[in-house]
Amino acid sequence: MSDFTPVSGFDLPRYAGIPTFMRLPHVPLDDPRLNDVQIGLIGVPWDGGTTTRPGTRHGPRALRDASTMIRAQNGSTRLRPFEMVNCADLGDVPPNPASLENSMARITEFYGQVVKAGIRPLTAGGDHLSSLPILRAVAGEPLGFIQFDSHTDLFDSYFDGQRYTHGTPFRRAVEEELLDPKKMVQIGIRGTMYDTEDRDFAKAVGIRIIEIGEFFARGVPDVMAEAREILGTGPSYVSYDIDFIDPAFAPGTGTPEVGGPNSCQALEVVRALSGVNIIGADMVEVSPPFDLGGLTALAGVSVMFELLCVMAEAVKSGA
Repeated sequence: MSDFTPVSGFDLPRYAGIPTFMRLPHVPLDDPRLNDVQIGLIGVPWDGGTTTRPGTRHGPRALRDASTMIRAQNGSTRLRPFEMVNCADLGDVPPNPASLENSMARITEFYGQVVKAGIRPLTAGGDHLSSLPILRAVAGEPLGFIQFDSHTDLFDSYFDGQRYTHGTPFRRAVEEELLDPKKMVQIGIRGTMYDTEDRDFAKAVGIRIIEIGEFFARGVPDVMAEAREILGTGPSYVSYDIDFIDPAFAPGTGTPEVGGPNSCQALEVVRALSGVNIIGADMVEVSPPFDLGGLTALAGVSVMFELLCVMAEAVKSGA
C-alpha cells in the first residue's frame, strides 16, 4: 500500500511539488506498477465536442492543482479510501486537437488498456462528449447509468447532422447499447430548452429524468433512494457534469444553468451512492477560463473524492 499513499501536507506543503491527482503517485500505462492499481485517476484534456464556451480542455490541469487540498479521510463518512484500495494518477489521454474522431479513438484505446489491467477509471474531463469514448472501452455489457447534470445530453444532432457534440453522447451510448436505458437516471435537469426532442427520446426508451423541481421537492435522500433502485446491483457508471451545481458555487463551466443545487447537496448525492457497484465515473465540464478563484475546480475535485470513496467501497466489497 505504501507505493500508493498520497504525499501528506505534513511532509510537503500543498503548494509544493509536482501536482498529481490528490497527490497520488504517477503511474503511466507502461509502468510495471500498473497491475497493482485498482482505481486509476485519468485526465481527458479535450473539448472537441463543445458548442458554446470552450475551455474544458484545461479542466484536468486545474483539477489536479486543486486536488492538492484533498486529505486522506472523508470528513463525513470517515472513509479512508487510499488505505482501502490502491489508487494512482495514470496521466492524461493525449488528444488530437485537430480531429474529433481521432481524439475519440485515442480515448477509447487508452481506456481499453486501463480496463484490460483490471483498473476502475475515475476521470477528470474534458467536455461531456468525453464520456462516450470512455464508455466504449468500459462497457462490456449495457451498464446502469446515473448522470448529475443540468442537461440531458440526449439530442440526436447539432448543426444540421453533427452527431458528436457534448449534447449528444448519451443518445449515442444508448444506440450503441453501452447503456441500459431502463437502468438510467438523470438528476438535476433544468434550464431553457430548444424543444422536447431529448425528453421525448428519454420517455420512448425508458430513461428516468428527475428535473430540478422534483429534486428539491423530494430532497436528496428520497431521490437517491429511487436512483439506487433504478441502478440495481449490476455494474454502473456515474457521469457528473459540474453544471449540475448552481453557478453561484461553480461558475467555471461552459453552459451554466441557474437554479441548481448548492455545494453541500452536490456532495450528498454522491455519498448516497454507497453500495452501488460503480465500475467507472467521470467529472466533466470544468472550464478554468470561466472560473473564479479556483472555486469550480475545488468543487469538482471534492466531488471526485466522494466518487473515489464510493468506488473504493465497491472494490473492497468485491462487487
